[in-house]
Amino acid sequence: MGYVFEPPGQATVEVFDSEDRFPVRRIFCVGRNYAAHAREMGADPNREPPFFFTKPADAVVDNNVSIPYPPQTKNLHYEAELVVAIGKHGCDITEADSLSHVWGYAIGNDLTRRDLQQQAREKGRPWDIGKAFDRSAIIGPVHPISKTGHLIQGKISLSVNGKIKQDADIADLIWSVSEIISILSHSIELHPGDLIMTGTPAGVGPLVDGDKCTVSIKGLGQIETKISQKA
Repeated sequence: MGYVFEPPGQATVEVFDSEDRFPVRRIFCVGRNYAAHAREMGADPNREPPFFFTKPADAVVDNNVSIPYPPQTKNLHYEAELVVAIGKHGCDITEADSLSHVWGYAIGNDLTRRDLQQQAREKGRPWDIGKAFDRSAIIGPVHPISKTGHLIQGKISLSVNGKIKQDADIADLIWSVSEIISILSHSIELHPGDLIMTGTPAGVGPLVDGDKCTVSIKGLGQIETKISQKA
C-alpha cells in the first residue's frame, strides 16, 4: 500500500531530562475550570458538568520557541494550564482508577484568538477558529510521574515581560484531574499520547508583538515563549 502524498510526521513534545519525546495523539481542553476565570468570562463558576474542546495534535509547540502573531486576530490571549499526559488506554474509567492512566504532567499555554472565539460563541458556533489554530498549544517538557508524583496542589502563574498576570493554585480546579479523566473517558476512549489541558485561572489577557510570556507550575519549572512579528 502506498500514500497519495507523504503523510505528515508524528507530533511530539519534549520529555524532561530525556532525549525521548512524547508522541501526541490528541489534545483535549477543559473550558472554564477555575471559578474566578469562569466569572471573568461571564459564566457560572458552580460545578456544572465540564465541557471539552480540542486542538489538533500538530498545534503543539515546544518551550523556548518564538511564535509568530497569528493571522485574523487583534486579541491574542495567553492561558496558563496544567497538562496531563495519558499513558494507558481506557474507557469508562472510574475516578478511583483515573490517575493510573497518567504518564506525566507538563506546563501548557493555551493560546486563544479571543475575538474570534467570542464571535463564534455569540453565534452559537464551535470555538475551533479561536482555539485550534496553528501553534496554539505551547506545551513544555512532560515530567514522568515517577519523578513528580501526582500534582494535586501547587502554584500556577503566568507573567508577561516579567509582570505577573495569572497567579493561582492547581488545587483551585473546579474539576480535579482524576474527575476530568473519568468524565472524559465516558464519552471518548483515551489512548496513550492523549494530552488534556485542564483549564486556566483568572487573569487571562492579550499578547502583542515582542512580548515574552512565562508560565510556571510548582514542581514542573517554567516555560517561555516570545511573540514575534505577525505572520
